[in-house]
Amino acid sequence: MDGSNRLFHRGTSHRRGARLSALACAAVLLAAGCGGSHGSGGGASKTLTIGISLSLTGDFADPGKAAKRGYELWADHVNAQGGLLGRTVRVKIVDDLSSPSQVVTNYTNLITRDHVDLVFGPFSSLLTAPAARVAKRFGYSFLEPAGGGPKVFAEHLNNLFFVQPAPVVASGEVFADYILSLPAGQRPQTAAYPSLDDPFSSPIADTIRARFEAAGIKTVYKGIYPAEAPDLTPVMAKAAAAKPDVIVSGTQSTDAYQQVKALVQLKYSPKFMFMSNGANSPVEFPDKVGAKNTTGILSAGDWFAGSTEQGSAQFTSEYLKKYGGTAAQIDTTSAEAYGCGQLLEAVAAKTGKVDNATIISTLHSGSWPTLLGTLSWNADGAPKGTFHLVQWIDGRLVPVFPATSAQHAPLPSKPAWNG
Repeated sequence: MDGSNRLFHRGTSHRRGARLSALACAAVLLAAGCGGSHGSGGGASKTLTIGISLSLTGDFADPGKAAKRGYELWADHVNAQGGLLGRTVRVKIVDDLSSPSQVVTNYTNLITRDHVDLVFGPFSSLLTAPAARVAKRFGYSFLEPAGGGPKVFAEHLNNLFFVQPAPVVASGEVFADYILSLPAGQRPQTAAYPSLDDPFSSPIADTIRARFEAAGIKTVYKGIYPAEAPDLTPVMAKAAAAKPDVIVSGTQSTDAYQQVKALVQLKYSPKFMFMSNGANSPVEFPDKVGAKNTTGILSAGDWFAGSTEQGSAQFTSEYLKKYGGTAAQIDTTSAEAYGCGQLLEAVAAKTGKVDNATIISTLHSGSWPTLLGTLSWNADGAPKGTFHLVQWIDGRLVPVFPATSAQHAPLPSKPAWNG
């Protein structure tokens, strides 16, 4: 969905990098009169180049590479059909090292030095917000698959489109909806909220906590830990000591694995466990925590194997042909990145153009079928739909709620650890 364990270089170096990037952009604007003229669809070039910064190294590397697979798969797909409006699509991907300052440099260079026609977004809310500001400054549209935290939409950027069904806080809403739909006797009575200090993770846990507390579910532990925490055993020991019925974990990837390992070591297994991220990785999660320790853990998702949404079957077939594995092992981040390309195709089909101004104005009107469902956005790029609740059952992540999309009934409780 939105992340791996975040880098938190938000102090002096981050602010200095942002100021230097802003000065560089201003200089370019004065010297060259930058704007959104690239990607006109009718330009002389027979190649349509899309610039993308991704975390190929650093803390976000695993999901960053999943996004890379999705972007490149879509480029292969559209080029096999003759390109986009007759132009061969090229994705130019550069590594942002999982760093907010580097992502600003990357998008500035892609636009002002490499003169790419369009840009697609990076991975994580932490990197998306500064990257989207660069795109806005130069008049570029910004379709992005993995940056849906509240701070992203608080930028009020009309060029941004989060290519998932809903803002990430809604992934917490679907879990709260499920729990509160249970008969009173089956609901948890107490809850713990260990969360990463992160613009994606903490808001999800906070959303669930507000719903639970209003419904009478008592908070017995709430803790925020930094990304640099080397060992989460002390954090999880405090949570386990409160003996909560449900643990709501505001996680990314690495910390999600650490939380589970710590609970296994502590021999504490709650009745329910929801993880905002990390647990929704179909390959990395069982590999890192042990396949037997995944059963019953809940998360949220927007794409799943067997989905009948537009283009999903073709995406699955193309993915397996190019990368191998099974459909159940496809990371949703790859599907989200592919969805960015689907939207670009839809704009081209409707308007006969793919310039930045056309993309922005067109996507802000109507709704758009994709493999993630039918998408539409508000003025700030926040999508208006909902997520699915997914659960690990028999070694697979499957949608279990709401009933309209469920492939399996939810397990009534999480079994004991098997590690």
